[in-house]
Amino acid sequence: MSRRRRIAPVISKSRMYELVRAPIITEKTTLLSEHNQVSFRVPLAATKPEIKAAVEGLFDVKVTAVNTLRQKGKVKSYKGRPGKRGDTKKAIITLAEGQSIDVTTGV
Repeated sequence: MSRRRRIAPVISKSRMYELVRAPIITEKTTLLSEHNQVSFRVPLAATKPEIKAAVEGLFDVKVTAVNTLRQKGKVKSYKGRPGKRGDTKKAIITLAEGQSIDVTTGV
């Protein structure tokens, strides 16, 4: 059985900005930066190849891996009434050796 080679999707600049919504800056993600990883909030419908193409297009870096996770929204109460936060999706991007993204500055 032969493996098919996947072709990177061609996406517009506006779609790239839609896909990479915001960097996640927490203690845990700053520890990830030691391993050449950066973390972003992305839409629930975003795919790994799309996220990879968007990060490479926006930041001019080489991405070696994209890991995603879906975080279910918590059930919280507001003024005694139950409510639910929205589900979110995070993408952890692994960059090639020697590459870096400064998330503290804007794009």
